[in-house]
Amino acid sequence: MKIVVCIKQVPDTKGGVKFNPDGTLDRASMMTIMNPDDKAGLEAALRLKDQYGAEVTVVTMGLPKAEEVLREAIAMGADKGILVTDRVLGGADTWATSQTLAGALRNIEYDLIITGRQAIDGDTAQVGPQISEHLNIPVISYAQNLKIEGDSVIVERQFDDRYHVLKAKMPCLVTALSELNEPRYMTPGGIFDAYQAEITVWGRADLKDVDDSNLGLKGSPTQIAKASDKVRKGSGEVVTLDPAEAADYIVGKLKEKHVI
Repeated sequence: MKIVVCIKQVPDTKGGVKFNPDGTLDRASMMTIMNPDDKAGLEAALRLKDQYGAEVTVVTMGLPKAEEVLREAIAMGADKGILVTDRVLGGADTWATSQTLAGALRNIEYDLIITGRQAIDGDTAQVGPQISEHLNIPVISYAQNLKIEGDSVIVERQFDDRYHVLKAKMPCLVTALSELNEPRYMTPGGIFDAYQAEITVWGRADLKDVDDSNLGLKGSPTQIAKASDKVRKGSGEVVTLDPAEAADYIVGKLKEKHVI
């Protein structure tokens, strides 16, 4: 079995967010982590590797520094890492990103593709399903559990306060929730091996069956109208009152704001 996991290096929002003048994220200047949903998808692939001896390839699109997240995945147990990077791919929205990743995936043999449900820097949940459309394969999204049965994958798909059980014949694509599992830690030996491993680097010329008009900022139909960091709250008001006065004060403020 051959499994491909699409992962993304995303900004660690605890350290703040920075933007370029055109409204896109200034990824080069921010601390980064592996996207949580993607990490759960990677763990699901690694468990299938443990069970069936599957080969796990991780693919990411990003700046050259995104190589770091591939090495983290290899340190966790993945077999191969592929970085898709090129200046012409910068500024891509979900459409252009999915076109890029699909172009890369057409060069790879796979039975199952796993992506995260969504990335914490965009929260669109669009890239995984779009990739499946480009590749013309089935997709099951919002996976909270999955297993393999013969040549099919069976997925518990989260739905409000219950779940659907869906079955699809491979090849297919599954998008994973962070609740799918608890990802394993990197091992010391895995870390050593990861930094000895060769990362495959692909650029625009390596993408298969993708038109230039669908790539990068110019190929992105979604344009950012405005972007900003989180709004800073002003200093609060401190008052010292006895309990009865404090209660009256709070009620007065709630009435003033038309909360009550």
